[in-house]
Amino acid sequence: MTLDGILNVNKPSGWTSFDVVAFVRRQSGVKRVGHAGTLDPAAEGVLVVCLGRATRVAEYLLDTRKSYRARIRLGVATDTYDADGAVVRTADASSVTREAVEKALGSFRGVIEQRPPMFSALKRAGVPLYRHARAGRDVELETRRVEVYRLELVEFAAGALTLEIECGRGFYVRSLAHDLGETLGCGAHLEALVRTGLGSFRVESAVDVEALRGAFDDGTWTELLLPVDSVLLHWRAAIVGEENAANARSGRALDLSPVDEGRVRSLAAGTPCRAYSLDGRLIALLEYASDALWRPAKVLEGAKSPPRS
Repeated sequence: MTLDGILNVNKPSGWTSFDVVAFVRRQSGVKRVGHAGTLDPAAEGVLVVCLGRATRVAEYLLDTRKSYRARIRLGVATDTYDADGAVVRTADASSVTREAVEKALGSFRGVIEQRPPMFSALKRAGVPLYRHARAGRDVELETRRVEVYRLELVEFAAGALTLEIECGRGFYVRSLAHDLGETLGCGAHLEALVRTGLGSFRVESAVDVEALRGAFDDGTWTELLLPVDSVLLHWRAAIVGEENAANARSGRALDLSPVDEGRVRSLAAGTPCRAYSLDGRLIALLEYASDALWRPAKVLEGAKSPPRS
C-alpha cells in the first residue's frame, strides 16, 4: 500500500519505539514506516510515526523542541540512571529540601554540558554504548552541549520530585536525574517519564495504542493521519508554477523572486521553505541560496498529503 502521512501515537510504557513502528507497519500494510525521536521502553508519550514519504521529513523533527514530565526518585542511584537499572548507591534523602532542589536546578538551565548515559544507543567505535556497558568495558564519554529552555519543579514530596522540561536536541532526561542527584549529594534516578510534546505534536492529541488498534480493526485509521507537512508548518511556504515545479522535481534551482526585493536581502543562506505545486502537492523542501534562488534540499516528487479536516 502506498500512503503518506503521520500518526501522533501515545506510546505506552513497556513498548519500544520499534514495537510501535512494527505494529503500525503490520496493521496498515504500509512498508515504509519509521519514527522521529526514540523513547526508552519505560517512557510514555508522544512518538511521531511516519508513513510512506513522511519518513523523509522525520529528520527535521529532531531539531525541534521537546517537552517532558519527569518523576525523579532521590536517594537511589542506578547504573542506567533509570528504574530499570541495578542500584549502585543509596543514601538518606530525607534532609533534601524543596529549596535545595530549586537552587540545584539553576545549574541545569540554559546551554549546559551534559554527559550521556553509558546505557544508551549512542555509538563508540561503531558499537552502541549499552553493549560496551554490558560487556564491562570502560569507555570515555565526552560531554555534549545541550540546551534547556525550561526546567520547573512542579511536585516535591517524600523523596521524589516531578519536573517539567523543555529542551533541545541531544538532551537526556536520565542524565539530568543522575546529575541532579549528584549535585544534591544523595544520588537519584529517573523513575517515570512522559514526553508531552515534540515540535507541534502534543500528548493531549496523541492516539493511544488501543484506540489505534480499534481504528485499524474498523478501517477508520486513515482518519487519524496528519499531513506530511505537519512537521514543517513553522517553515516558509511557496506555491510554485509549472516551470518551477518541474525544476524542483529535477533538483534544479528555483527563482522565487518576491514582490519586495528587500525581503530577499534579509534571508540567510540555508533558510528552509516548503514548495507546493499549483494543485497543492508538497513537491520539495528548499534551501535559500542567494539572489532569490532556492535549491531543492529534498525532492518529494509530488507526494500528496491527506486532506486537512
